[in-house]
Amino acid sequence: MAEGLSVSAHQAAEPQTSIPLDINSDETIARILDECRTIAVVGLSSDPSRPSNGVAAYMKRAGYRVVAVNPNETKVFGEKSFGSLADVHEKIDLVDVFRRSEEAGTAVDQAIAVGAKAVWLQEGVIDYQATQRAANAGLLVVMDRCWLKEHAKLQRGKSEEQSATDLADEAHAK
Repeated sequence: MAEGLSVSAHQAAEPQTSIPLDINSDETIARILDECRTIAVVGLSSDPSRPSNGVAAYMKRAGYRVVAVNPNETKVFGEKSFGSLADVHEKIDLVDVFRRSEEAGTAVDQAIAVGAKAVWLQEGVIDYQATQRAANAGLLVVMDRCWLKEHAKLQRGKSEEQSATDLADEAHAK
């Protein structure tokens, strides 16, 4: 094991034989951003200075449904915050994790249990065993990436693609 990395009980107990872990591919990221419209943000803070709040506010502005999951909050963005994913009574497409790496496995296991389509471990959140469990359960997986940055990058690409298409259409119309 690399120096400085700790292993949680979840990680230590997990066997290493499983399906190949294919995470962070452009295709996986695009599918999550396109298909997952209801996002439970685990660790979402009501404090506007926290990264979780900024990313979730951006998600809302981009038209996604955001559900706060944080037992230390009662309301975020004027809506109820839930203590755990099991307490949420609506279908969750994506579980976005803003927790320390050693706590990510619990959120991933809850995402699997509630039938989420995907899990996204934010930038700096790394738990290979948890992401392997998610992949084994059939979830789409992204790890150590910022949802906002990836969404913005994809939107820029779509915008550039649309601009190129518009220019081509204009050229053909002349």
